Formats: sequence, structure tokens, C-alpha cells
Amino acid sequence: MSDLAQLSPQHLWQHFAKICSIPHPSKHEEALAQYIVNWAKEKKLHAERDAVGNILIRKPATAGMENRKSVVLQAHLDMVPQKNNDTEHDFEKDPIQTYVDGQWLKARGTTLGADNGIGMASALAVLSDDTLTHGPIEVLLTMTEETGMDGAFGLQPNWLQSEILINTDSETEGEIYMGCAGGVDCITRLPLTREAAPAGNQLFKLSLKGLKGGHSGGDIHLGLGNANKLMARFLATHAKTLQIRLLSFNGGTLRNAIPREATVVLSLPAANAEALKKASADYLALLNHELAAVEKNMALLVEPTECGLQALTLDSQSRLIGLINASPNGVVRMSDSVKGVVETSLNVGVVSTEQDHAQVLYLIRSLIDSGKEYVVEVLTSLGELAGAEVNAKGGYPGWQPDPASPVMNLVRESYKKLFDTTPHIMVIHAGLECGLFKRPYPEMDMVSIGPTITGAHSPDEQVHIASVGRYWQLLTQVLKSIPERN
Repeated sequence: MSDLAQLSPQHLWQHFAKICSIPHPSKHEEALAQYIVNWAKEKKLHAERDAVGNILIRKPATAGMENRKSVVLQAHLDMVPQKNNDTEHDFEKDPIQTYVDGQWLKARGTTLGADNGIGMASALAVLSDDTLTHGPIEVLLTMTEETGMDGAFGLQPNWLQSEILINTDSETEGEIYMGCAGGVDCITRLPLTREAAPAGNQLFKLSLKGLKGGHSGGDIHLGLGNANKLMARFLATHAKTLQIRLLSFNGGTLRNAIPREATVVLSLPAANAEALKKASADYLALLNHELAAVEKNMALLVEPTECGLQALTLDSQSRLIGLINASPNGVVRMSDSVKGVVETSLNVGVVSTEQDHAQVLYLIRSLIDSGKEYVVEVLTSLGELAGAEVNAKGGYPGWQPDPASPVMNLVRESYKKLFDTTPHIMVIHAGLECGLFKRPYPEMDMVSIGPTITGAHSPDEQVHIASVGRYWQLLTQVLKSIPERN
């Protein structure tokens, strides 16, 4: 953390260092939440929590700014817990180990938590820096955004007093976001039956590793490899010829992260063991050719193993492999109204097998409700063909763009004034909480900004240090320029 002490703006980086020191993966952010509430009260700031755990902190206006419109700075408390296979790290107990690598801040073998830790740190820095000029400020920190937007779903009307909301969860400095995709989870549950594997078969673990992974919204258009899909493709090609009997299939850990790893345990005749190794090597060579532009470190390992499960029956095996192999994945359609932006997508995020069933967890995103509905219908039809039960849940709305937004125009003009260039006005395919905030606060004017973060939701996550400084300049300039109340 000593590297962070040397970075500027110091207030922001000091807060981020503290955030990194307190474990806060999704559903385990209570320790960080309690620290922030105690910190705010020590500073004599008003701090309270609502029924779902969201934090609201208020700071009065600086002298002479009392008549400015009130602004709420918003970030989420949780981070995505992802680590490299060879990294020893307990996200519920261990701090994030950061280091500076040239122009970037990174973490050692894990996600960094810059998503949305930098935004959270910037909000706390506004609260703690008494040299800033601003009107009335509220800071809203929401619970468990990454695994279901729990805090945003639970936000009640009449709690916030502000007319303007600045979301800090965007990930490209120089871009101003005024809209985002909505999403819905789709869970497919496939019944399985098992039987003893043929006598004389050998057991092997087949592991696909080293994929980049990434954000299932912001990175979905990059053509990255999906470990679940790639493993299913191998099995669909070779299961019959190698006389493979499948025992388990597990891949991915989060529905909103493109899966980096998938592992299957399989049984096959001892005489086919060398053929399995050759087929695996040939398939890896094929993937290295097909994905050469985006995946550089893939590995497909074949290792002897043991397993207490019986093999799937041929019928269950065929239906499971077919279900995953036939599942659509990635970009479904590009937007006609917002050029260069994905309209509809899905991520085959998590595959898991138990004794009597398999489960596939998808995250569907779309700028339009009908896009989400269409993909749910596709997965429902696919599930019916495979004999699986399909349920959609946890749907959340998109944030409809408002080109006439006063705060968006203020942010744009502030950026031009500071940096002598015009920022891009964007709609993001990733999910932001603004769409949900519009339900209890339909008249609130909203915008989203942030620093440059790459590799979010993967151990490659990094934040561009200089962009954090520019983001801070923009944020503080905007707060200084907020107009008076009508």
C-alpha cells in the first residue's frame, strides 16, 4: 500500500488504500460499510443506513454555495472476487495487494476492486477534503451491486434529497455515460441420471485455463474466449469417437464475468488415453489459431484423477453437452440507434454439476426490454429441447438516455474547459444502477463518469493512474459549477 501514498490526488488514493485493506467481495461488504459509517460520524457528518444496508452520508455546502442544487455522489460497496488459479487469496479475509506498474495500478493475482473502489474513494475524498468548493453533497454507497444490484433494488423514495446524481461506476475517462443496458439472469436446471462407468475405463481431469476473462457487459464485444463454451465444443466433437463418459462439468464463477476456466472429469477406455491427449493438444492449437488476437495464455491440461461420482448416462451426457454447446453466447445484436454499442448480449457465465442435476447460469443484457425477452425465449426453447427447466429472475431496467440532460451538458462543458477537448457522450452495455434509481426518483438528473479501468471482473483488472487524476479534476470542477436551485 506504500505505493499508493505517493500518488495524487492524495485524499482519493488514501481512501482507496483503506478500501483495499478491508475485504469487501459481494455479499461480504459489511465490515467496509461499518468502517465508513464510523469514519463519517467521527468527522461529524450525518450518516445513516436503510433497510437493505445502503449508506447515506450528507455534507453541508461550503460557505456561499448553500443555494446550489444538491448532488448525490454514488458508488457501490462490493467488488468482484476473481483470482488466478495459482494465487492464494481469501477474499473474505485477505486485503488486496496493490502495486504500481508504470502508468497503471494493479493487484497481485486478483481483481483490484477499482470497480467501483475508485469511485467510492472519490466520494469519500469529497467528504474529507475541506478545501473543495461545492453545494450540498450526499454520498450514496449501495450494497451488493455486482451479484444482483441488491442495494439499488432496495432504494426507497424520499430518502435522497438531491436533484442530481453522479454515478462513479464508468470505466473510460474521457467518456460521459447517459444510458446503460438492463439485464436479467436466466437459470437452466437440467436433471441428470448416472450409472457406473464401463469396467476398465480410466479417469482424467481436463482443465481449460489461462483465458483472459473480463466484464460480461463492457468486454462482451471483444470476442474473448468463454471457457464453458470452448470446453463444450471439445466434448461435442470428441465424446463419441473417444468413448468419453462424463462425470462432472464445472466452469466459471460469476454470471457477470466471462469465464476464464472450465474443468471436466471424464472416463474413457484406457486404450484411448493417448488419443485424448493428442485431441486435447490439437484442440489447443486450433484455439490458439482462432483466438490469437485476444487470448495469449490458454492451456488445456489432461491429468489422471479420482472422483466419487458415477458417470452420466449417455442420454444425460448428450443433453448436457448439447445444451451448453448450442447455447448462444456473446453479442446477439448491435444497436441501430446508438452506433458502435451492443444492443443485446448474453454470457454463459457459470456451469455446475451435482449428483442429480446440472445448472447453467446466464446473464442477459439489452438496451431494450424486448431484447432481453427474446433471449429468454431462445434459452427457454433450448431448455425444452434438452429437457431442462428454465427460469428468468432478477431483471433490472436499463437507463434510458436523455440527450437534453442538464448535468450531462454541464459535465461535457466542464471537460472541454479543463482539457480543451470534447468528451464522448456514450451509452454503456454494462449495467449501471441508474436505471433502478429512476424508479423511486424519476425526476432526478443523472450522469456517469469514471477513470479508465481495464480488465474489470478479472485478475487483469488495472486502473490508469493519470486518468484518476483527470477524473478527480472533472468531478471537483463539476461540483464547483453546479447551478443554483430554481
